[in-house]
Amino acid sequence: MRRTRALGRAVCVGLLVSGPVLAAGTDSATGSLATIERQLDSIDRLAAASEQLPEDRGRYHFDYLRLHADVARIRTGLHDYLSPPRAQPRDSADLLGDYREPVEPAQAQP
Repeated sequence: MRRTRALGRAVCVGLLVSGPVLAAGTDSATGSLATIERQLDSIDRLAAASEQLPEDRGRYHFDYLRLHADVARIRTGLHDYLSPPRAQPRDSADLLGDYREPVEPAQAQP
């Protein structure tokens, strides 16, 4: 539970910090997107460190694979925007978003 909260706080702080950067205007859009890319790197590092902590014994556990997949997807979109090889195609695939998985009763300990 502490890992999930810590990771959630890190994501929220990253989003709060990026808000004013994005509101600065389109003149610095490339710089803002590069900042977001660095923040995604930080989220990946925090998630990787959190994965190494002992597993919480609860009803749900955090799905780090989905988080890493979504962060990679966002990073790919930013990279494609910052350095498009040609006309910018739209990617219609959705993010997964649901990071909680129920723990099987046999795995859950009282």
